[in-house]
Amino acid sequence: MGEILRGKVYKFGDNIDTDIIIPARYLVTTDPQELAKHCMEPIAPDFPQRAKPGDIIVAGENFGCGSSREHAPLAIKGLGISCVIAKSFARIFYRNAFNIGLPVLECPEAVDEINDGDELEVNIETGEIRNLTTGKTYKAIPIPPFMREILDAGGLINYVRRKLGVGA
Repeated sequence: MGEILRGKVYKFGDNIDTDIIIPARYLVTTDPQELAKHCMEPIAPDFPQRAKPGDIIVAGENFGCGSSREHAPLAIKGLGISCVIAKSFARIFYRNAFNIGLPVLECPEAVDEINDGDELEVNIETGEIRNLTTGKTYKAIPIPPFMREILDAGGLINYVRRKLGVGA
């Protein structure tokens, strides 16, 4: 994965739970493209049609709270969202995001000042978030190198396969 991500912002509020990210009635599949068709459906039914590959979700506190389902980050990644920036994440969502290779960054100051529709450039290595619309720059907590290796591999399973020298 590239270290620099660039995309349009789709902003959501606090406590976006996994039932909002992907409603339970769609959990009969683990196909990311199928899940993506219903991402954020309860609060933004047209989100899957508006979002483009590379776009970025920005959200408030406790993003991904609720159940521990991996379907939630899978739906986001399947839609082509390049990363999620939030004030904070539910811990299980945070782990599941890395497990499937979806970068997530915590940066409360950026969330407060970034608006829906802004264009961002995000450096995964340094944690720098540049708002190309306003010219402001923010510093998220950088992702540690070993976790970036997991992202670069496309998730935890691929990372382990690389380490063990086992084919995909």
